[in-house]
Amino acid sequence: MVLPLAKLLPMRKIAVAIQESEKYLTIKASLRTVGLIEPLVVFPQKGRSDQYLLLDGAIRLDILRGLGVTEALCLVATEDETYTYNHKVNQVSPIQEHFMVLRAIAKGVPEEAIAATLNVDVAAIRRKRDLLVGVCPEAIALLKDKRVSPATLREIKRVIPLRQLEMAELMAAANDYSASYAKCLYAMTADGQRLASERPVDAAHGLPAEDVARMRRETENARRDYKVIEVTHGDNVLHLLVAVGYIKKLLANARVVRFLTQHHADVGGEFRKLVDAPDLDIAAAPS
Repeated sequence: MVLPLAKLLPMRKIAVAIQESEKYLTIKASLRTVGLIEPLVVFPQKGRSDQYLLLDGAIRLDILRGLGVTEALCLVATEDETYTYNHKVNQVSPIQEHFMVLRAIAKGVPEEAIAATLNVDVAAIRRKRDLLVGVCPEAIALLKDKRVSPATLREIKRVIPLRQLEMAELMAAANDYSASYAKCLYAMTADGQRLASERPVDAAHGLPAEDVARMRRETENARRDYKVIEVTHGDNVLHLLVAVGYIKKLLANARVVRFLTQHHADVGGEFRKLVDAPDLDIAAAPS
């Protein structure tokens, strides 16, 4: 949401010492050259629909006002997390940096200017620019907001698009986007799924052929099991919630509870554990 800066209320005043610091001046040069990339985070002020408390971005707001900017892109928070918000902000991923660089270039900002603003070598900006060259759109969609390193993406680029998507799905299922895991996935990739330029190379990263074959079988089994779980998970959770709801009604009946206590205490105890499990709370389940 684009909001006028006049409606934003900062929580602290930026000291002169901070305004003269190297970090402040770097951010200022970046905002002047590239513009605002990361939105300000605000929260509606109670009782004032036209005012917003600034939760994150005090330095950026101060610089924008100094540059004469009148409005900026803001992320409106649903909870006032003034003291904890920074601990919950996801850092910009390499893929997001790639798109930021592309947007700046599309606006006509020279690569040299971006490099000078961010105090990095031009070659680093070009590497960010070309980060996703050779990666299929479907894999990019799965990985775009993850902490995927350039080394991980290099392994993904070594296989055909279908295998790229499989690797991205396996990383998401394991919540592991490390380069070492990507290398393992590449080592377990069949020759027919590798790019032609990669096939003559020792693609197993020095692993014995029998180890590679075993890892391929295990990965294929894991992928198949993941697909089965993905298909049946929703129905299984629904059935479990219905069952827990029924058990909850049973335990609301004093006669049933008395019978279970006298004749099947172990069953009654397990029923109570199910009803009390926070993950199976019917009231908290999404509708």
